Amino acid sequence: MGSAKTFRHGQILRLITAERIANQEELRRRLYMQRLRVTQATLSRDLQELKLVKTPEGYRPASALPEETAPIAPLARALSEFLVDIRPAENLLVLKTPPSGAQPLAAAVDGAKFPEIAGTIAGDDWLQRWMEQNFQKLPAPSPGTTRF
Repeated sequence: MGSAKTFRHGQILRLITAERIANQEELRRRLYMQRLRVTQATLSRDLQELKLVKTPEGYRPASALPEETAPIAPLARALSEFLVDIRPAENLLVLKTPPSGAQPLAAAVDGAKFPEIAGTIAGDDWLQRWMEQNFQKLPAPSPGTTRF
């Protein structure tokens, strides 16, 4: 591991233990204030390598969590982390995210493999989902499920 990466990991650990960091964008801004410029993709990899998980109290080491805490499903985690707004129109959904949030959200939605989705295009802070039929005509989702 390079010295810059080691230093960045140390700063991430210092920040999450010193204060509540609610999401990756907030963590990225705190690192930027310390003159550490990091992309969302790099930050996401760092969090995985450090085995940090998002909790209601902010990011914590996975080893510090109680045993009964179940991991958050990738789609649920991506939605809570990145989704800002959603706008349906006929067979199209436009999902708004913070800057650099569209790609990880698109990957999580694609990974869920919804059969009614025909395609996806993701930019920097938005993504579009094309449905095989009009969104309003789809059958209601089962209780406890998410429909895209």
